Parts: sequence; C-alpha cells; structure tokens
Amino acid sequence: MNADSPHLATTADAYDSVASLYAELFRDALDGTPLDRAVIAAFAELVRGGTVAEVGCGPGAVTSHLRGLGLDVFGVDLSPAMIATAREAYPDLRFETGSMSALETADASLRGVLPWYSLIHTPPHELPAHLAEFACVIEPGGHLLAGFYEADGGPVTPFDHKVTTAYRWPVDDLARLSADAGFTEVARMLREPGEGERFRGGRLLMRREG
Repeated sequence: MNADSPHLATTADAYDSVASLYAELFRDALDGTPLDRAVIAAFAELVRGGTVAEVGCGPGAVTSHLRGLGLDVFGVDLSPAMIATAREAYPDLRFETGSMSALETADASLRGVLPWYSLIHTPPHELPAHLAEFACVIEPGGHLLAGFYEADGGPVTPFDHKVTTAYRWPVDDLARLSADAGFTEVARMLREPGEGERFRGGRLLMRREG
C-alpha cells in the first residue's frame, strides 16, 4: 500500500471485517442487473485476447463472471480477507492482495482494467493518480470500464456507504479526469437504482490512447 494514502488501510480494515457477509450478500449481484451484464459483456468483447485485471475485486464474483465470458482475468483487492474469500470460492482463478494505486504488473501489459464500484472509496484528490496508474498498465488500444455511483448532476458527493466512506461522481467529471490520464470515452450508461439501491449507477467505458 501507499503509505501516503491512509484511506487505503482504513478501507482494507473495513472490508476485512465484513468479508464473509459481503460475499454472501453480493455473490449473485449481477444476476438481477441485465444492463450491467450487457456493459460488462461489451467490455469483454473489446479486451478479449489479452490479460484483464479486476481491481477491487472483493470476493471474486465479477472476476469469475469475466472468466465465464472467456477472458484471461485476475483479481486484486486491498483486503486480505476478501482475497482469502475469493480464493476459497474460486480456486481456479488468480487473486492477489494489492492496491490499485500501485499495481504489480508491467507497463502496457494489460488489455483491460475493471474497477467495478472500487474507485468509489478513493478521496477525490487521489483519483487522478489511480487513473494514471491504469493508463500506465493498460496497453495502447486497451480499455477501462468503471462502475460507480453517479452524483445526479451535482458535485462529487461523499455518502455513508455501509462499509466505509464512499463518493458519488458526476459522470462528466470522471470522463474529464480519465481524458486527462490518456483515455478517450467510448460509451457511458446511467442506470436508475434497482431494488435495495439508493443511487443511480454510472458506467464509463474508455479506450487507452497510444
């Protein structure tokens, strides 16, 4: 972890404490969200043929879903307990404890990166560094798909996430910061809250320029 980012330790500890419950609650989360599955399937088509990382993979369900779509994929998460849970549930997949701020992979070695509701815990002033790290490890022409909570047209807004502090992002702001890091927007989607959800979901698909 980056010693200059105390929120990383806080986030890891928070998810360590709820790993088993979180895995139980969200193992089948994609089953009831056909629009999310469609966006992830489009991402999978674009990145097939190379290695893909799900950063902030939690208990591994989305990583497993990506493997089911035919991808060479591995998962990374801050929380050792989450990684242990993922390895137990999906022993045939690769999971690593690590930080999205310093991925242990070579430059331009990934075809795609998926931060699915994992950027939400990043303090806004630190997000550009994460996007720059993604741009570093994604090969030219590769893709980034971010899933997040949208701010309903307002500014970046903190909220009381059930695990630890999180932020809702205006999709235009996230697209601008991604462009600053070297990405070009390919598509975006806003999805209204489903059952049990409080906020609208945002999905932003971007291509790494060479």
